Order: sequence, then structure tokens, then C-alpha cells
Amino acid sequence: MKNLMKVLTATAILATTASADMGRLEVGVGGWEQAPSGKLRYDAIGGLGGLDRSTETEDTQAYIWSIIKHPIPIIPNFRLEYANLTNHGLASGAFKNFTAPINSKTTLTLNQYDVIPYYNILDNTAWITLDLGIDLKIVESTYEAEGVNMPGISTLTNYSDSETVIIPLLYVRTRVEIPATDIGFEADVKYITYDSSTIYDTRIKVDYTLDFVPIIQPAIEVGYRMQKIDLNDDSAGDVKVDLEFSGVYAGIFFRY
Repeated sequence: MKNLMKVLTATAILATTASADMGRLEVGVGGWEQAPSGKLRYDAIGGLGGLDRSTETEDTQAYIWSIIKHPIPIIPNFRLEYANLTNHGLASGAFKNFTAPINSKTTLTLNQYDVIPYYNILDNTAWITLDLGIDLKIVESTYEAEGVNMPGISTLTNYSDSETVIIPLLYVRTRVEIPATDIGFEADVKYITYDSSTIYDTRIKVDYTLDFVPIIQPAIEVGYRMQKIDLNDDSAGDVKVDLEFSGVYAGIFFRY
């Protein structure tokens, strides 16, 4: 919740300082009903290893996004996003820093901040919009395991580890607005593949804008989002990740 409030505050500041000379500003917030699935695997040097399987527990998490669009062609527009992903699992076996008894409870939390500079290739041309850009996905990950054995500790204890990484992805967004209506259909994808690892984050949605409201136009959106994280380093001593988060999302947004 603290991270979400930081993003909301930053978006509000951007809106206040930039709305006077920007072409358009949109701010949205909602909830994403995630259904995680998959596993984490650790192949240790010497043949030992551990496996952490998702319990596939559904969880609803908040998301927020904003678009800052301006009339200067050579400078990219910006899209900012925040989302939280949570996976609960059951771990067994030997991992890098601990050994888990059978079915030790684990939690993987991924706080994601997306900074997306993009260009309008088509800007509502024949009711079609096409954006291309780069997504700098900042991921704050926290992994926790309950009741495990750790070196130098004689009793079962809890393990926790955190890491922050920045992942660049290709960003493509397309939108079609139905003529003579306030209905729009939209899809976007963020994607990268390297060696044997792939990460993608894709969405499709429909929205309805109340354009009879002056100045600030409210709208509602309903869609489906799926994110895949497949990290598969062939070398021993690294964690292999094969997780998918998918489900329906819904929210409100405002056009300035």
C-alpha cells in the first residue's frame, strides 16, 4: 500500500505541473484478480536441488496507470504503471541459502513499476491508435519461506531475500474507437526474449468514456491481463522461474 501511495502521489504531481501544456493526461486505477500458476526450481551444483510449486491461490491486487501526452513530435510521450503480483507456493528440497522440509510455505511478491517512453505511430487515424516504445520495468522482488533450515541455525526459521532489477521490454499498444460511440477496444504487449528466457506482459480491454462530462471525462475499463515470467538459465546454482499471472481486471480512469 505504501508503494501504491508513492505512485499515486507522483502521478498527482505530474498532473499538476504538466497539465497546462501537455496534449492529454489520463490517470486510471483498479483491481486485477490474479490467478498465478507455475513453479520455481533450484538446480544445485552436485545434483541436489529444490522445487517450489505455486498453490494457484487467486489474489486481487491494485493497479494504477497514467499517460502523459504532449504535442512535441521529437520528444516521446510517457506511460507510467504500477502493479503488484503475489504468488504463494509450497517448497521442498535444497535451495541456495536454505533447505525446505516437505511443503514449506513460501511467498513471492513482485512490485512492478513501468516507465514507458513511446511514440504515436498512428494517433486516432481513422479511429485507430498505434504506439511503439520501450518499457523499463522496475521489479522489486521479495521471496519468503517459512520453517526452513539455514546454515548455522539449529532450529527451523524463516528466510527472506529481496532484490531490485530493471528489465527492458519492447512495448506495442493499439486502440480502436468505435465511430459514433464512446466505446474503445485496446490491447498492448510488453515483450523480451533472450537466450532461453522470455518475459511478456499483455492486456486486452474494452472501455466506455462519459464524454458528456466537461474538462475531466470519467471512464470505466474491463479487461484481461496475463504476465509470463520464464527464466531458464541452464547453469547450475541459479533459480529457474516459470510463473504465469493471469485474470480479469476492472477499474476507472479520467481523461484530462
